[in-house]
Amino acid sequence: MKKFKIKNERLVFTLLIITLFITFLLQYNFVFSVVFARNAFANEMIEIADENESSIFNIQKILLYSSGNAIDNSDDQSLKNMSICQYTDISIYIDNTSTISELTNENTIKELYIDNIVVNSHADMGNKIINYKNPLEFGKYKTIESPENNRIDFNIINTNSENENHDYSTPTFYTDCSNPISLGYLNKDILPNYAVSQDANTVSFNGKVLQEANVNLEDIAYTLTFKIHIVNNLNQKFVYHMKLDVDLNDNNGGIYNGYVYKGKNTTGNEYRFFKEI
Repeated sequence: MKKFKIKNERLVFTLLIITLFITFLLQYNFVFSVVFARNAFANEMIEIADENESSIFNIQKILLYSSGNAIDNSDDQSLKNMSICQYTDISIYIDNTSTISELTNENTIKELYIDNIVVNSHADMGNKIINYKNPLEFGKYKTIESPENNRIDFNIINTNSENENHDYSTPTFYTDCSNPISLGYLNKDILPNYAVSQDANTVSFNGKVLQEANVNLEDIAYTLTFKIHIVNNLNQKFVYHMKLDVDLNDNNGGIYNGYVYKGKNTTGNEYRFFKEI
């Protein structure tokens, strides 16, 4: 039998060490790192669950008022060049005393903003806008503009003296959650050049105009999603993923009768603000 003699045993030993090291790295990346990541994720989930066992902030109530309007763009107000629009005013009330009855740094608000705003509707009709709306104009048609960077930042009022003139023209919210989050949805130019028929010499400046203009309510019904972010006075962060399915119809004709007003009392874990870790 022929014997093989290793001429450079030191080189072979070095290559063996390198091979074992590479094998260890591969084993670590494909086995141990997965186990460590899984354990870290499980521990993080346990920590998040513990932090959210009792919620400081909850959605208490949601009010929706929906109607329509017609904007006459004709020079002689002849009702021959009108823009048909639909709007919904939204009030969202926050409960901050179900867990802590007294006002503390934990259940009062330092910062509030809304982002990740998305509108989904059945048909691509009109120009859809979501933004803050003055609560003193709730239930009234008012044009609004798109928020900058798709985000709505609220000015936090800590004392009544800070808002002596009751100016709610800009996003305003009280630190004690005593006023609702006030938003407006506007779908303008659903029909941009609508003309009143010769058989009619008047037009309804409310939801009835949608029926007069033969607008299908299923086409303009929509789902609104966004995130409400809260930072309390302990600098703890909370978030709520809002989803609103706005149905403009009901058994009595819905918005075709002029307007739809709906209120929803919210109970259950799905209306809790989630504390971020």
